[in-house]
Amino acid sequence: MTEDILLDLISSNLVWLLIALLVIIVIFRGVKIVPQSEQFVVERFGKLHKVLGPGINLIVPFLDVVRHKISILERQLPNASQDAITRDNVLVQVETSVFYRILHPEKTVYRIREVDGAIATTVAGIVRAEIGKMDLDEVQSNRSQLIVTIKALVEDAVDDWGIEVTRAEILDVNLDQATRSAMLQQLNAERARRAQVTEAEGHKRAVELQADAQLYAAEQGAKARRIEADAEAYATGVVAAAIAANGLEAAQYQVALKQVEALNALGNGPSSQTILVPAQALEAFGNAFNMLKGRG
Repeated sequence: MTEDILLDLISSNLVWLLIALLVIIVIFRGVKIVPQSEQFVVERFGKLHKVLGPGINLIVPFLDVVRHKISILERQLPNASQDAITRDNVLVQVETSVFYRILHPEKTVYRIREVDGAIATTVAGIVRAEIGKMDLDEVQSNRSQLIVTIKALVEDAVDDWGIEVTRAEILDVNLDQATRSAMLQQLNAERARRAQVTEAEGHKRAVELQADAQLYAAEQGAKARRIEADAEAYATGVVAAAIAANGLEAAQYQVALKQVEALNALGNGPSSQTILVPAQALEAFGNAFNMLKGRG
């Protein structure tokens, strides 16, 4: 009797244990906690059922299975280098880097097998195609615009894979040695040309300044002559006014005075002992003396 009771207790406890174990398994398989940086792809009977976002999620145990755990963090492809030929037939080696993240894990899982390799191949093809449309000088000077174009084209190409390209960079554009040498020669020639242009402009400026100085001197000389002419005209006007005011006799008196002063200067000269004076001059001096005498 005691043994039967013991067996019944063991059987009952075993059943409860099995039930508890089953409940634990159901809870474990039905409740899924998804980290913030991931999304889970759930399949039911081998077919896509839904995508679980971050937090606590419930699924049907034994029917639903978490098939893929996808990180949604931003990723960086390894730096890649590919050859490209510009429109002016220059071989360049372009080093690129691409950053992306997965927005729709169900597309990434079921539409593409190797994401990194697919994106790298797409980027290489787009870079070659875009650089082939540009000359070497344009590649060097319009790198920022080239990056924007490449990023937009890559985004369109990978959109069906549920991927967002967050950034695309052209790290470097390398040239072969022959092209480098040719560009160096071109650079040196351009520097020499600029030096010659600068020297010519300096010489031109010097000539212009000299011409300006000569023009300024001529203008100042003309001003001086004009002022002198104005002064002479003023003096003449003053004399004319005096004659008009005092009469012709006053003017004749001043002339006679000057003539006498001139004769006196000739007589007082150290080397002039004998003076020959024309008859007309003697008559003029006589008139002058008579006028001075009359004035006195």
